[in-house]
Amino acid sequence: MAFNLTTLNYYNLEHILSIQQISKNYGRIVAVQDLSIEVGPGHVFGILGPNGSGKTTTLAIICGVISPDAGSYYWYGKAALAVIRKNIGSLIEVPNFYPYLDLLKNLTIIARIKGKPVEDIERVLKLTNLWDRRKSRFDTLSLGMKQRLALSAVLLGDPDVLVLDEPANGLDPEGIAEVREIIKQEAEKQKTIILASHILDEVEKVCTHVAVLKKGRSIAQGRVHELLAADDPVVVECVEAVRLKEELIRVGMSSSIEMDGDELTIILKSGYGARDVNEYAFQKGIILTHLETRKKSLESQFLELVKQAGQ
Repeated sequence: MAFNLTTLNYYNLEHILSIQQISKNYGRIVAVQDLSIEVGPGHVFGILGPNGSGKTTTLAIICGVISPDAGSYYWYGKAALAVIRKNIGSLIEVPNFYPYLDLLKNLTIIARIKGKPVEDIERVLKLTNLWDRRKSRFDTLSLGMKQRLALSAVLLGDPDVLVLDEPANGLDPEGIAEVREIIKQEAEKQKTIILASHILDEVEKVCTHVAVLKKGRSIAQGRVHELLAADDPVVVECVEAVRLKEELIRVGMSSSIEMDGDELTIILKSGYGARDVNEYAFQKGIILTHLETRKKSLESQFLELVKQAGQ
């Protein structure tokens, strides 16, 4: 039976991408070390990390731009065969556009090089809101438009998987918002998207899963909402704050409690939530005047993880 993506659809696609203990060194510099990541169908998977953490190297490896020194990776449970790579749109480096040619001519050249249908150019330019500028020379575009044109090139042929390295890098807030909406639109089509970014707020808005890297190693992975939920403080106010603090410590519900007047900031042990605090206080006859769970931002969680990994 011929091997193609139609055949692949009959496989158990628990993981679109499986990275297994890959490592890559540049001389004495360790870029990636024993990294394992699994990305499921329809995930929008963010790879975060400080500069030099191995984000770009990881994406370059899975796109076949460079080879790992150790470890392996699989697309659709198979080695990265050319037929699979054709179904992956990647933006690792900005394509070399011709400054003196218009958008249509630039994309026509790229489509022919990639073996994608030229007829798809209209669709991708409309998707990236560049159709009205299709006759404009590349060198007349703003930085945001150039980045959107790069995304247009990636989207040619409507690939099922997108791999994007810093897709909003260097853009102003308007350009970042434009790129974010394009990624969201593609995610709504149940595409699998893997992106590296240092713009934590944007990752929080578009990603379903995330891996945090430091010095080429993974220091945290998981669903974004679960990662953010870890150690979310519960804040309560009550007249009997001292007694409530003592009761929570006695029963073993909290791992730490900070007190400021009538306000308690509580870090609960695993398995407990704000509802448990409310019910326990009620059982003890303590009336709460305020109760909330303060959600951490991805940025604050990221900084904590990186700090802890450096200890």
